[in-house]
Amino acid sequence: MNNFKKIGLSALAGSLAAFSANAGDMTVSGGANLYMTATNELNKTTYSMDDHVTFSGSGELDNGMTVTYSLQLDGDEADDGVVDNHSIKIDTGGSGTITYSGHGGDSVMSGMDDKTPNAYEEAFDGLTTSGSNQVINGTSGNDIIRYDSESYSGATFHAAMMLNSAAAQNGQYMDMGVTFSPEMVDGLEIGYAMGETEETAGTVIDDQTYYVKYAYGPITIGYQESESDAPTATDSDETETLGISYQITEDFSVSYNTHDFNDGAQTIDEEFSGIS
Repeated sequence: MNNFKKIGLSALAGSLAAFSANAGDMTVSGGANLYMTATNELNKTTYSMDDHVTFSGSGELDNGMTVTYSLQLDGDEADDGVVDNHSIKIDTGGSGTITYSGHGGDSVMSGMDDKTPNAYEEAFDGLTTSGSNQVINGTSGNDIIRYDSESYSGATFHAAMMLNSAAAQNGQYMDMGVTFSPEMVDGLEIGYAMGETEETAGTVIDDQTYYVKYAYGPITIGYQESESDAPTATDSDETETLGISYQITEDFSVSYNTHDFNDGAQTIDEEFSGIS
C-alpha cells in the first residue's frame, strides 16, 4: 500500500490596484503561494513557490448582457510563457453564463474532481511519482466552452465542450452535470457529473462522479465517489474521497482530507492524506 501525506502553506495577496478603461472597470490582483511537500515513501521533503498577476475587465452590452475578460500573467508557467489562464465570460442576464476558456478552464467533470472541503488543496494534488494525479476527472485543456445555468429551486445545470480534445476520436469532448442545494436543508449540497472519452477508437470509457457536502456552523464535511467504467476491468478505476474542514476565524481554516485510488490494473490501492 502506498501512502502519501502533504502539508500545505499559502499566502495570498489581495487587490493590488484598480483603474477605469473605456471597455469598463478593470482590476489587477495578485497572489503568491509557498509549498512544502513531504512523502514518507520517498523520505523526501521539497519546497516550491509560484506567483501571478491577473487582469480582469467587464462591460455591459446594449442588450443587457455582461462580458468579463480575464488574463493571468504567470512567470512560472513554462508551457505558455508569461501568459497563463485567460477566458471570456458572458452573463446572459437570466439564462445563465457562457464561458470560453482559452487556457485554464474546467470541464464539468474536471471541476468536480474533488468537491470535499479543503482549506487550500486536495490531498492527491502533486504527490504521485508518476507525474499525474490519481483522480477521475474526464478531460480538460485549452479551448473549453462551458455553460452554467441559473439556479432553479436550488438546482443548477452545467455542460461543457472541449473543441480540441485528444480524448475523443472526433476531437470534441463533452460532459454535463447538475448540482443541487435544497432550500429546505440549509448547508447541504449534492452534485453529479458524467462524461465519455474515447482515446482509442472503439474503446469508450464512461466517467462519472457524485458527491455530498454538508456545512453546519464552522464545520463542513464531504464525501465523494468517482468511477471510470471501461470495457475491460484493467482500464476501469474507482476513487473514494473524504474531507472535513473547520473555519476557525473569517480568514483562517484547517482541513483534513483522504483520497483512495483503485487502479483496475493494479492489485493494491493508492492512499493519499493531506492537511492544509
